[in-house]
Amino acid sequence: MSREDFKPFIPAEKTIPELTAKAILVGVFLAIILGAANAYLGLYAGMTVSAIIPGAVLALALMKPFKPTILEVNIATMGASAGECIAAGVIFTIPALLLLEVWAEINYLQTTFISLIGGLLGVLWMVPLRRALVVKTDLPFPEGIAVAAVLTTTVGGETSQKSSVSGIWLALGAIIAAVFKFGQISLNIFKGTIDGVISMGKYTIFGEQREGWLYGGTVTSPALLGVGWIIGPKIASYVLVGGLIGWIIITPLIILATGLPTPGAEYADLDLLVGGFYKIWGEQVRYIGVGAMLVGGLWAVYSIRTNLVDSVKEAILGIKAGTVKTKKRTERDLSYKLVFIAIGLMVIPIFGLYQWLSGLMGISLLMAVLTVLLAFFASALAGYLTGLVGSSNMPISGVTVMILLIVSILMLGLGASGIEGMAIVIFISAVIAIGGSISGDLLQTMASGQMIGATPKKLQISMVFGVVAISLVVGIIIGVLHEAFTIGSPGFPAPQAFLMKGIVQGILGGEMLWPYIIAGGVLAFVLILIDLPVLPVAIGIYLPFTLSIPIFAGGTIRNLTDKFIKKKYGSAEEEEISDWELAIKQTGVKPKEKAIRTGLLFSAGLVAGEALMGVVVAVLVVVGIQLSLFEAIPWWPGLIVFAYIGLLLMYIPLRDILFKRNS
Repeated sequence: MSREDFKPFIPAEKTIPELTAKAILVGVFLAIILGAANAYLGLYAGMTVSAIIPGAVLALALMKPFKPTILEVNIATMGASAGECIAAGVIFTIPALLLLEVWAEINYLQTTFISLIGGLLGVLWMVPLRRALVVKTDLPFPEGIAVAAVLTTTVGGETSQKSSVSGIWLALGAIIAAVFKFGQISLNIFKGTIDGVISMGKYTIFGEQREGWLYGGTVTSPALLGVGWIIGPKIASYVLVGGLIGWIIITPLIILATGLPTPGAEYADLDLLVGGFYKIWGEQVRYIGVGAMLVGGLWAVYSIRTNLVDSVKEAILGIKAGTVKTKKRTERDLSYKLVFIAIGLMVIPIFGLYQWLSGLMGISLLMAVLTVLLAFFASALAGYLTGLVGSSNMPISGVTVMILLIVSILMLGLGASGIEGMAIVIFISAVIAIGGSISGDLLQTMASGQMIGATPKKLQISMVFGVVAISLVVGIIIGVLHEAFTIGSPGFPAPQAFLMKGIVQGILGGEMLWPYIIAGGVLAFVLILIDLPVLPVAIGIYLPFTLSIPIFAGGTIRNLTDKFIKKKYGSAEEEEISDWELAIKQTGVKPKEKAIRTGLLFSAGLVAGEALMGVVVAVLVVVGIQLSLFEAIPWWPGLIVFAYIGLLLMYIPLRDILFKRNS
């Protein structure tokens, strides 16, 4: 079934409370709370926790006494997503200004304006991208599926019919993942990452004896296992291929040729050999993934050009006609006319911001126009990546790196080098990174909204409230964290900001590793020629190899599940019903549909439980509560439990079929 003919959980012709005061207030509150938690986590560990699923669960918990509708909870979820998105864009870029010594401390006003402008630009560009990426593609949007399953199972609609698929599997998955994650990262009962390096023997290279090394490992993440199950074996396999190319082929070859380096302070907490592998990957091989994402991103935008052109044509026709034919409630966006006018007008505050920050009038005007155009590319790419592998795995830092590369080269060509040139590159990249991050997460929530029957226009408005709320406080949050922990110190390393600083200094200082970026671009071009997807492979190269393994394991389990169902009932994939439909289907579920929906619910629970516990533990760390039980942490208990969770993911969807239950 085409997504344009998709029948949502709440029918388009039915109107129930949606954009209400309580939904907006809860969304604003969660935007601030989740934004603060993710700001700390990103500066401390270089990663953020996607807020879409925690936001949905927390919104439901806060609103439950007021008996919300499913659409009100979804509105609050949209606002909550803004907090994490703004926090991610800010902490990956703004601290680089401290590291470059452009700022002596966080400038609240400038941080606020950067966040606000970037966030609003991301919301505006998302409007024409919604139909192009959510409706007119077959991107899975895994966390959108998970949220739709969570909301339809826990909130439901205005019907007395009982769901034929029990919500207990959602709860069970969430409990298992939450308990597992708490034991892993708070109690330190077992390691979350199991990896190591083994010797492959000694070889003579150019007259010198070198030792070959091979790296392998995995993170024991129930959430990534669930994501792999949702996105399926094909995409999961391409992500693994990227990991194999980067970590099992290229990195060992570099080490064989140059030797295993001694890791720096940023990898001090790793084993010496493992740290050497990460140093080669982080400083060299990772840029192959960046180059591949750059070419793959351009290709992805080109591939959906027809959808984008259709959206623009629709806007132009609406502007010319003055009125647009009344659409179904579930197809109504913000006015395209007003959106494109607003996008054009955004050049004025962006120019004012850059002029204020740099004092370079000509360059500020040129870069203001360029920012609006690059924000479109970043938003489209972030949305595509989010739809492909989910918000938690979408490498917004990789998108930011690409923008840094483009802007830095332009600034170099304009002769704006030195500390002033580096500063404006960071400012521009921050605005675009925030816009891309907002668009990506917004489109994920738009996908869940499409499934449950939300009104796009109201979701877009709720995101604006979330953007404004977090933008007003994110500068204070980052400033307080800097005062308390000192950004860039060993205990608060801000790893992504260090990466951004290194790239800007490398390009404007003439020390950038261009051969790796070019190699990644060539790899992407070859994949395009042989008609293979580029972005999943690029993500696999860019991300740590240990993340690819559980995603692939989840995809493999889904493949085995589908094969068993196909053998029993016929094809599990060639049915007229999709995962989107199964995520919201409550009644009249056939046995094989029930198996897949049960798997979706359990997988969604795994993602939700781990994400929520990640936020809880981040809060515990912020307030100084330490619960660690062991200093020497064993790895094998975690692997055993993780393998057991994998077996459950295989068994639970098939249990009724195995025991011939028809209820």
